[in-house]
Amino acid sequence: MPDAPIRLLTVAGARPNFMKIAPILAECERRGSDCIEATLVHTGQHYDEQMSATFFADLGIPLPDFNLGVGSGSHGRQTAEVLTRIEEILEAAPPDAVLVVGDVNSTLAASLAAVKLEIPVAHVEAGLRSFDRRMPEEINRILTDSISDWLFTTEEAAEANLLREGVAPERIHFVGNVMIDTLRANLERAHQQDTLERLGLEAGGYAVLTLHRPSNVDDAAHLAALFAVLEEIHATLPVVFPVHPRTRASIEAGLGGKLPDLHTTLPLGYLDFLELMSKARVVLTDSGGIQEETTALGVDCLTLRDSTERPITIEQGTNRLVGTDPEALRSAFREIGTHPRETPSVPKGWDGRAAERILDILLHDLKGAR
Repeated sequence: MPDAPIRLLTVAGARPNFMKIAPILAECERRGSDCIEATLVHTGQHYDEQMSATFFADLGIPLPDFNLGVGSGSHGRQTAEVLTRIEEILEAAPPDAVLVVGDVNSTLAASLAAVKLEIPVAHVEAGLRSFDRRMPEEINRILTDSISDWLFTTEEAAEANLLREGVAPERIHFVGNVMIDTLRANLERAHQQDTLERLGLEAGGYAVLTLHRPSNVDDAAHLAALFAVLEEIHATLPVVFPVHPRTRASIEAGLGGKLPDLHTTLPLGYLDFLELMSKARVVLTDSGGIQEETTALGVDCLTLRDSTERPITIEQGTNRLVGTDPEALRSAFREIGTHPRETPSVPKGWDGRAAERILDILLHDLKGAR
């Protein structure tokens, strides 16, 4: 009698999670349901249509088996809601393992629920550290890694961080970057979009801005000063700004609802944003994943943060850590205009096969444990 398939429950809650979970689900499907049965739980942490549902269509992700619909709320409330609701699913049909990605509240909550039910946890994108515990994501990363059975890393620095924290070496697996799996699988499709034409842009003739972290958007005076510098930049190089719902709320609350004098748009789907980013002269961001994507694309990136959990994007890529001071952004942008674009090296393992390596390890270990 053939062995029963491995049952893997995967969890996604926010926009970056979808890009990380897509290649894993695709690899599960490629291997077949007689080998592995993957269940997808969407926690609903991102509930905006443009931030969530469109990604399922763009990335070919099947509709989730469960949508917890937790919505917004404080960090504690959101984490508690996910933990409570996913626990019911795990108790009703315990999987062989739970796979979580990234560093959002859903990542930590699902991991806690699984561990308390003695279900092993696999953390994809483990070991990344900004060393800034004021960031909620940093706390989520540290706690999730501390209770995970498999820690799948994207770069060598992540393994060094985990070893320093006392993680057993046999739990750590360098597999590469699933975000880049998704980018490589979809880049040609992105190039077929009419994104630039619709937005009235020319390749290499604009900047892209993403902004959503509390350090940049929660203080009205700081946000206004930042927008003032960005408007200066826009006067010389058009700045395309898909406005994150969190940032739009901050603009409403602190700036009277007046959008900056930039090329603002609604949030974009994955393919549109990938095409926009790939043809940009420079990307200005406080995102984590975009630092990696611009490195893979060879596009200059100015990161509007004081720290990064992805040091390889600076060491090998096109990323520069600017900080949150608007004056520093002005200076860094001028330097971009006077220096030739660097040719980055593609980090080891960013070859589009990370999901394949993850499934190889999980299936080997889970079948061996039966």
